[in-house]
Amino acid sequence: MHGNVSEWVQDCWNDSYVGAPTNGSAWMSGDCSLAVWRSGNYVNFGGVVRSSYRGTQPIDSRFANYGFRVARY
Repeated sequence: MHGNVSEWVQDCWNDSYVGAPTNGSAWMSGDCSLAVWRSGNYVNFGGVVRSSYRGTQPIDSRFANYGFRVARY
């Protein structure tokens, strides 16, 4: 699933994981004017195409290489 599109996630931006929820829920505090995306996409170099990588863009950004995945459990 890596390398197709970077996935937007619900979290607000924080510089580190200090204070992050430990139960897997979205982190809804921090800079919520910036959206967080994870993993890489088809225009990124190899070091970015991994699940632990995260970046940020303004919440109103749109790019063909950013998307989201629907998960159901």
